[in-house]
Amino acid sequence: MPESTIAMNAENGAAELHQRPAAETEVFAVYGAEPEVQAYAMAKYSRSALSMKESLREISSQKAEKFLNTFYFQYGHRSIADLAHIAMAVERLSILAAIVLVDEQRWDGQERSTRYQDFRKSGYFTPDFGGDQPSERIYRAAADFLFDEYEQISQAIFEHLVSRTAQPPEMKREQYERTLRARAFDVSRYLLPLATNTSLGQIVNARTLETQIARLLASPYAEVRDLGHKLKSAAKEPAYDLARSAVLHFAAEMAADRPDLSLRLENALAREVRVAPTLVKYAEASEYEIKSRAELTQAAAELMHNAAIEQVAAVELLDDAEPFDVELASTLLYQHCAYPYRQIRARVQEIGPAQRQEIIDAGLRHRGKHDELPRAFAAGQKFRFDICMDLGGFRDMHRHRRCVQIVQPFAAGRLGYETPAEITEAGMQSRFDSVMQRVGETQCKLSANPAAAAHSHYLSPLAHRQRALFKMDFSEAVYISELRTTPAGHYSYRRVAWEMYRAVAERYPALAGYFRVHDIHEPVDLLTR
Repeated sequence: MPESTIAMNAENGAAELHQRPAAETEVFAVYGAEPEVQAYAMAKYSRSALSMKESLREISSQKAEKFLNTFYFQYGHRSIADLAHIAMAVERLSILAAIVLVDEQRWDGQERSTRYQDFRKSGYFTPDFGGDQPSERIYRAAADFLFDEYEQISQAIFEHLVSRTAQPPEMKREQYERTLRARAFDVSRYLLPLATNTSLGQIVNARTLETQIARLLASPYAEVRDLGHKLKSAAKEPAYDLARSAVLHFAAEMAADRPDLSLRLENALAREVRVAPTLVKYAEASEYEIKSRAELTQAAAELMHNAAIEQVAAVELLDDAEPFDVELASTLLYQHCAYPYRQIRARVQEIGPAQRQEIIDAGLRHRGKHDELPRAFAAGQKFRFDICMDLGGFRDMHRHRRCVQIVQPFAAGRLGYETPAEITEAGMQSRFDSVMQRVGETQCKLSANPAAAAHSHYLSPLAHRQRALFKMDFSEAVYISELRTTPAGHYSYRRVAWEMYRAVAERYPALAGYFRVHDIHEPVDLLTR
């Protein structure tokens, strides 16, 4: 072909390409598809040229189940489950169970706030004492006592705050009292036991739900194991569908005149939806977690040999120059005892490399084919804080998902308790101490019976201290310090966030200026939320 012809054809082709309209990016939200069907449709992007709309029109729930059985379970493509997001309501569970439930890094949700709601009518969870009526009576008497104190101290603190806080002329009486009652709840919540009933909503992907169920089923608490079974059932059974009832009502009205259209309407729009029947069907108790917990609990007990728990700062920024095997072994033991990290690390450094390796091996020995590495192996962060704070404030700090949290077992008072300043100011210090002493004595009585020892944890008031290790990068340290020191926050976590900032500023003075924190020592207007 002559060069002139080739050149002319090339020019014509370029002109055609230039005139052809370019494909425009299209973005749209997807609504109304079942989570597993939606996950299948999104996964098809990697295996098909079909658009999302075409995929959704083509897919049935049967096709989705077949696809997931093949690629998710047989081939192990677990990332597919990340595409199925599920909203769930969990109502009337204990605060103890709620803390365990939400201990997921990939978790979004909200729980009833002890700051803005009165928990007098919530009631409390009572474990199964297996016919041990004396122990159950002791338990109920202690729980009733704590709720009575919660109610009385709520009112007493409210009256104390009213007596020292003038109502601004521009503020309505209703708003004034509501604001001060919320402040009173900040104090009285320290009396609420972990048995207190609460409710929460969560939105998680199916992979997180599957691992969450397996973890809950491995819990030493019967309530938490039962919760795991209920989550699994909820994913497999028909979901609560607000639109379905409206469609069925409309179809019933249509049935008399057009039964054919009524039936078509029901079949098209009123099908029962099951959010993740395929993706959770094999979720069972994690044998890996059960066996590792037993071995590491024993290892921690043998290493620490009933030593007294050392007193350390409420917030301690740990050294960042320890050998990696020391950090791994110390962290693995930390989550199965009540000792501060510094005290555990000192013993781990003494035992030598061989014994440290044995501890690390215990954390991996029972790992199955599909088990992820435990959270304790998420190590190497520069900023690691060993924090000991009241359970109420811990629940707020527990919401930070960008950091790695290693939470110790509930200590049932072994770490002492926090006393709100308003309790002392209102002249109720001795009363508060008496409440804590009575609860502690009751927990000791229950713990004397091995069968009821775990039940005693439910009686821990939110004033009891909880220890947890928070590992993070610099960005998260700044974020938590800034967010949690704001004047509207609860004074418990404000103090912890301030101490986190102070610890970083002391060790790295050049970084202090990058924190935009609020000084917690400045006066706070109680009427400003």
